[in-house]
Amino acid sequence: MALSRLIVVLAATVALLLFSRAEAGEIGVNYGMLGSDLPDPASVVRLLRKSGITSVRLYDTNATVLRALANTGIKVMVMLRNDELAAVAASPSVALRWVRSNVAAHYPATQIRDVEVGNEVFLKAKSLTRQLVPAMNNVHAALVRLRLDAAIKVSTPLAFTALAESWPPSSGRFRDDIAQSVMKPMVDFLRRTGSSLNVNAYPYFAYIAQPDKISLDYALGNPNPGVRDNKTGLVYHSLLDAQIDAAYFAMEKLESAGTSMVVAESKGQSGTPGVNVPETGHPHYGHPKRNRGRRLLAAGDGCPAASISNAQAYNNNLINRVLSGATGTPYRPDADMDVHIFSLFDENLKSNRPDDTENFFGLFYSNMTKVYGFDFHRASLASWCMANASAGAAALQAAMDYACGHGTDCGAIQPGGTCFEPGNKLAHASYAFNSYYHRNGRASGTCDFDGAAYIVFREPAGNCDPKASRCVANAAAGEKALQEALNYACANGADCSAIQRCGPCFEPNNVTAHASYAFNNYYQRKGRARGTCDFAGAGSVVYRAPKIGKCVLPSKVWNL
Repeated sequence: MALSRLIVVLAATVALLLFSRAEAGEIGVNYGMLGSDLPDPASVVRLLRKSGITSVRLYDTNATVLRALANTGIKVMVMLRNDELAAVAASPSVALRWVRSNVAAHYPATQIRDVEVGNEVFLKAKSLTRQLVPAMNNVHAALVRLRLDAAIKVSTPLAFTALAESWPPSSGRFRDDIAQSVMKPMVDFLRRTGSSLNVNAYPYFAYIAQPDKISLDYALGNPNPGVRDNKTGLVYHSLLDAQIDAAYFAMEKLESAGTSMVVAESKGQSGTPGVNVPETGHPHYGHPKRNRGRRLLAAGDGCPAASISNAQAYNNNLINRVLSGATGTPYRPDADMDVHIFSLFDENLKSNRPDDTENFFGLFYSNMTKVYGFDFHRASLASWCMANASAGAAALQAAMDYACGHGTDCGAIQPGGTCFEPGNKLAHASYAFNSYYHRNGRASGTCDFDGAAYIVFREPAGNCDPKASRCVANAAAGEKALQEALNYACANGADCSAIQRCGPCFEPNNVTAHASYAFNNYYQRKGRARGTCDFAGAGSVVYRAPKIGKCVLPSKVWNL
């Protein structure tokens, strides 16, 4: 776990560009084993290391898996199963035996960092609700006795349904049946032991329940206008952020009135505990379970929400975000956050219905091939700094003046400059903010500007980089020539999955748009080498990011 540190107190006003550097959180995966055709643990560990995955969460304390993870440096989160919880809650001696056999026996060769007590108890094992905190206390006491409590923390994963209300985030509160009786003593325990609240958060499920009220880009973490919490004025560009902040507010409501604006990350400090996300993800195939007798509908225009392109967008945005250190939320801008993606593999035994989305959350198929491109290595990170339209013209101008006066070359957005068009404040501010952010090595805090900017992990529409170039289709070449060149690009290294039906760049569905995507992907993968944007006269090089429908052609191919 990250070292403890105090977070800046949230105040009504913050001086422009008063930055606080935060430590990066941990990004890992959930290694479930509910599959009939999964590889053996030794092969899985080799896959983890090859993929740059440095943290893994287990749903038990499988000795074979823990031995396979020994001496790898991979951080491990283990779980005391629900069927073991009652005995551990009832007896400190049983808890001690469990910790000796399942944790201490493997540590430190296997880098166990966390023990989760139970799994979504309020949802999956309601009869154990009152025994949950006693079990957590007994496990912690056992770790103390074995002198492992400084290295290994204790928590429990909560299903998001533990919250009775979550929107707006400032209204977040726990259910009445657990708030004071269970959550209050649990939060006290987490504060006392320096642990974090673990909340399983799935924007996907919120989106499919209300696709008419929640935008897909907001759920995926793609660039979007944002949604304002009118009680706090905070603007959210990510549904996951809104869910996490709802948990923070819910914890604060357990405390006495009048303290909700004084916050500190726990991690060994007083104040409200931090929030980690041990489970989140997006399915790449399948249909959701029936809800009240009817199947939940797919996303708009006949394309399913559970698709490869949507899963790739959500998980890549999340991976890049955590690796970049941008783990804060609008309410807790400097907070650490450890996240584990569900899941490592597709697991065909998660549900007895073959087309259930539960079976299709994997980053890998069971044969260990990737479902889509992603990369856990920091060197592959891509991020951009965008102006926040909701900040208002005055705030954007002040922040833009600061960026241009502190090392950013803003000549390109002057009249006649290569990035002057479109000549509006939002576009110019985005250029200035993004330039400042990159000049400063994308360091934490260099894309804030007192709330006037935010980070995205997919290249935004209208992004202008005078040093970059893209390859687009020449409509004058004719449809036959474009189709032949399109086929060539897709057959010779270009990743054309995004222009398949329901892909993010399928619309507009015409050969010119699809050819532009394929040509540019080929061109970027070839390092923009001379001659790789020719296609017998069907392609041409441009220096401004063209927007084709909702698709932006990137100036570099990431997450290969």
